[in-house]
Amino acid sequence: MLFTRKAIHVAVGAALGAALLLTSFHHEGLISQAQAAQGQARPPSEVVVVTVKPQAVRIDTVLTGRTSAYNVSEVRPQVNGILQKRLFKEGQEVKEGDQLYQIDPALYDAQLKTAEATLAQARATLAQAQADAKRSRELVKINAVSKQSDDAAQAQLKSAQAAVKSGEAAVLTAKINLDYTKVRSPISGRVSRSEFTEGALLTAYQAQALTTVQQLDPIYVDVTQTAEDLLRIQREIAAGELKTDADGAAPMSLILSDGSTYSETGKLTFTDAIVDEGTGTVKLRAVFPNPQRQLLPGMFVRANLSEGIRPQGILVHMQSVMRDLKGNAYVYVVGTDNKVEQRSITVGQTMGTYWLVTSGLKEGERVMFEGFQRTAPGATVAPKEFDPKTAPEGKPLF
Repeated sequence: MLFTRKAIHVAVGAALGAALLLTSFHHEGLISQAQAAQGQARPPSEVVVVTVKPQAVRIDTVLTGRTSAYNVSEVRPQVNGILQKRLFKEGQEVKEGDQLYQIDPALYDAQLKTAEATLAQARATLAQAQADAKRSRELVKINAVSKQSDDAAQAQLKSAQAAVKSGEAAVLTAKINLDYTKVRSPISGRVSRSEFTEGALLTAYQAQALTTVQQLDPIYVDVTQTAEDLLRIQREIAAGELKTDADGAAPMSLILSDGSTYSETGKLTFTDAIVDEGTGTVKLRAVFPNPQRQLLPGMFVRANLSEGIRPQGILVHMQSVMRDLKGNAYVYVVGTDNKVEQRSITVGQTMGTYWLVTSGLKEGERVMFEGFQRTAPGATVAPKEFDPKTAPEGKPLF
């Protein structure tokens, strides 16, 4: 059977039309299925939250400073003379009153003997004057001597008495000067190196000290704090936001220059009343026990000063705190309707793996801890409270 060219064209056209119709029906079916899937509600993402619970937090601040001796005494001679002997080992511990040097005492010993002899002579003269005055007083009563003669005898007695007092003072002065030839330590402490050797000529109260004695136990630690921080602490204490120790002396610990922690705890005892105009800082002074003499004057230290206890402190884990392009801190807060809110907060110092939040959060609010990549502000989530017991090993815990 033969087909004409026209018949063939009609058959081909019909086949193509049928294929296009089937393709159209299939495409419309796929679109309807996608639209139906989009119309269904997507389940909220599960996130982990931590409920804010205020707690008592000890607030510490790290300040830098240096150590200084508790007492410092420069030892100088109080009389002239030749230095005969040094009686200490440089760097040793001495007690108050220990003899450090011996100055040649010969001159002062002679002066003492002269003063004692003069005093003995004055006392003999006084004894004679007392006898003469007594005798004159009896004779004047019977007119055996004139009143003028008696007055002279009484005056001689007073002169002799004054001479004795002067002699006694001279003896005392000579004894003091003789004792000054023994140069003693004015305080207890560690004696430094000697600046003079035996045979040196010394003068009383000379400008250069013979040596220096420093009391090292206890020892001072002098640090600086900004005036702004000092004012902030005072305001917080006045408002009841910060509680200090009962005795008002803030405890302080030390970190030494090698990174180790000093074993003893000190107390803040002094705050300067003057602000340094150049740096805007205030000097603080603490006292530390130093029984092992581990701390020496001039050492650089970092002092961990306890400002006090914040009764209602809020701590948020660092994992929950994010920063915007301007560096401002914020967190994701899950509200009572389970919607995510981006909340700006103010953070203070770090405490281990936590930030101390000073504003922006309150008790009972839920802060997101995990699930940030599965949500965004305004989204509804399924919050789950963080459970430290189920946290994998090595994960930060609240």
